[in-house]
Amino acid sequence: MTAVPLRRNSSQITNEELDIRVEDYLNDKLQTYTDLENLDSLLQTVKEQQVLLRNQLRDAEATLHNVSKDSKEHSANLQKKVDYFNRQQVTIDRRLLIVTQSETSDDAVQKFDASMEKLRKLDVAKGGEARRNFQVSPQAALKPYLQLQALAAVLKRAQPAAEDAAPHLVDHVEKTMQLVWKQMKDAFALDFEETLAKIKWPGKDVQLDGEILEQWISGVERLLELQEPELKDREKDNDASEVKKDALVLLPLEVMMKPLEMRFKYHFDGDRATNRLDKPEFFLSHVIGLINTYDDFFAINLQPVLGRYFRGSNLALNTCYIDSNSAFITAVLPMLRDKVFSLLPQIAKQPQLLSHLMHELMSFDASIRDDWGYDGGFGSDGWKGLTWEVLVRKDWFGKWLKVEKDFALSRYENIIAPAESREIDYDSVDPGMTKPTKAAIRVNDLLETITDRYRPLTSFSQKLKFLIDIQIAIFDKFHDRLASSLEAYLTLNSSVARAVQGVSKEEQAQLEGLGGLDRLCRVYGSAEYLEKKMRDWSDDVFFLELWDELQFRARSGSDKKFAGDLSVEHIAERTSSVVGSQDDESGALFDETASAYRRLRIRSESLIQDLLVYNVDRSLRPYQRINPWSSLTSDIISPSSLNITAELDGCIQLLSSYLAFLSKVLAEAPLRRVSRHLIQAIQTFLWDRVLMLHKFSESGIAQFTRDLYAFWEVFDRYIAPGQGEIGMRRLREAVELMSMPVKAEQGATDDGAEESKESIGIWEVEKRVFRDNESAREVLEELGLEVLTEAEARSVLERRIELSN
Repeated sequence: MTAVPLRRNSSQITNEELDIRVEDYLNDKLQTYTDLENLDSLLQTVKEQQVLLRNQLRDAEATLHNVSKDSKEHSANLQKKVDYFNRQQVTIDRRLLIVTQSETSDDAVQKFDASMEKLRKLDVAKGGEARRNFQVSPQAALKPYLQLQALAAVLKRAQPAAEDAAPHLVDHVEKTMQLVWKQMKDAFALDFEETLAKIKWPGKDVQLDGEILEQWISGVERLLELQEPELKDREKDNDASEVKKDALVLLPLEVMMKPLEMRFKYHFDGDRATNRLDKPEFFLSHVIGLINTYDDFFAINLQPVLGRYFRGSNLALNTCYIDSNSAFITAVLPMLRDKVFSLLPQIAKQPQLLSHLMHELMSFDASIRDDWGYDGGFGSDGWKGLTWEVLVRKDWFGKWLKVEKDFALSRYENIIAPAESREIDYDSVDPGMTKPTKAAIRVNDLLETITDRYRPLTSFSQKLKFLIDIQIAIFDKFHDRLASSLEAYLTLNSSVARAVQGVSKEEQAQLEGLGGLDRLCRVYGSAEYLEKKMRDWSDDVFFLELWDELQFRARSGSDKKFAGDLSVEHIAERTSSVVGSQDDESGALFDETASAYRRLRIRSESLIQDLLVYNVDRSLRPYQRINPWSSLTSDIISPSSLNITAELDGCIQLLSSYLAFLSKVLAEAPLRRVSRHLIQAIQTFLWDRVLMLHKFSESGIAQFTRDLYAFWEVFDRYIAPGQGEIGMRRLREAVELMSMPVKAEQGATDDGAEESKESIGIWEVEKRVFRDNESAREVLEELGLEVLTEAEARSVLERRIELSN
């Protein structure tokens, strides 16, 4: 009952004290009348202090809230850990009861401690025995060490079954084993080094015989026996894993490599002239020299020891252990690997040096694989090489690919930049083949060089990236350049472009004459040349294997993306549409690119034909406008005795210049296609615009025949004999029909059964042709006219002036 009044009095006292403090504050601040003038600033100061105090109060409350929250969370976590510990304790007690087959937890703990003590004593006994024997004789310590190693392996394998019941014991045994192993290895290695010193290793004249040979063999076998469990564990791990580890270096060879490694570092790690960033071939050729130098020594002395020691063991299946030369190469590689890896940061910003290093490494890998048959212990899978380690394990492929791509694109730009690269190269291909431009030949050489760059790679994805990102990319760039050249030609030849861009008459004449033909033939020749090269590459073993691997991976569907970030769809778009197809449809890596060049070739060939037809058509227009064909004469005129019509001279000269140029540039097949199209166009022009528009007398048809001879002579000269007449067979038969004499010659064939061609006059032919179709066909067959139809024969006969009425 007294608590309430006390609290109320306390509140009253507080208020009174507050009033007193306020009064004192005002008396202090307002002592004179002048202080009233500063009343506004005083109020402002008070308000600022009030805001500051409120902020501090808010921060204090927030801090108190956070601390309270953290305290509650800590308490909750602590409670969870306590609960977890209790559950674990119950689980451990239950396991101990099961393992020790006891009825109470106390009995189980006592039995488990007794078992652990026995294991500790065994470990101490084995370790102590090994150490004691080691002090007396390293060889005598080997057997207890092997027993200790077997014990460590058993404990390690038993841990999962015992749910990691004794991790400290296992760790102690392993550390003891490692310590003893290091001591024994150092002792055996020291003894072996003394033996090597006696034989003056690694001198050139190393001799092993008698007692020294026995000591050398004994040293090798002791080191092998010490290492054998480790070798077996490595092989067992490789058998159980998809990712294989590298073969271990045999301890005898590790010891023998020490002086060779010192010599290597002396030459290639210091300031000597042999240590050059731009000459990786120096230390690579040095390693090849070491292998050549000591191959006979190891084959004679080490090979029998390895064969005898590993015979009957699974280790004999690994060439890096059973073959002396492979074992020596395996021992050399760590030294070389360290050197290569130390070079990479130094040349990271020097593209040419990086490219050169990769090229030399690939050559080195190829030499080790091909010349020495080294497989790295991977059997049929083969050794991937130092290049693979640099590009994949050290992740340098992206940087190297960029370097090679930049180099290739720069070289490509240098190829197409000079004006002379756009000229036709008449000397670089065999006679009778279509002539490409110099740029096309150089681009092909560049692409073949690129192929040689990445051909030795062992990674499928890396080879595919090179193919798509560099080779096909350059093919596409050159294709775009050729296509743009065609577009420019078409644009300049259009009437709109001539009006807008102001093409001069000289430029127009150049485009329509041999200049335009040369421009089109450059595109055609380059497109055909590279298309054929791509077809040839598709049959190359390297690209065939790459295609088969691509199809296998795409069809298996195991990887939606392979070769980095490239999807199957993207790869199919850049290579071949049949990638991933389950059908047996044939395909090749360059299908899409070769098809693009094929379409460009067909289009340029069509434009060549159009240009020839257009210009020849224009040159024939004067010939079309003349009409000397109906003049009559009493003399019988032979066409061969006549000169060609003057209005035809320009066309014949133009045609001769075109065909002379094409016969030098085009191969036989495209030349015949183009000439056949042109012959047909000329035949159509002469048929429709000359023969069918005018009347012909006997002398007129003789002159027309002579003009035809002129065309045929040009085609026969530049294409092949008889091509002109064969191409204009319909017109030839029409002229032959119109050239028949008015009166029939007297006489008959030898047997008198049928009239010969000369014995039939044009009047008789005219009667039989116009009688009916059957009669017309019979007389045309008698005359040997196979192409002309009955209707065409009637139209032709109507052109003869004697029969016009």
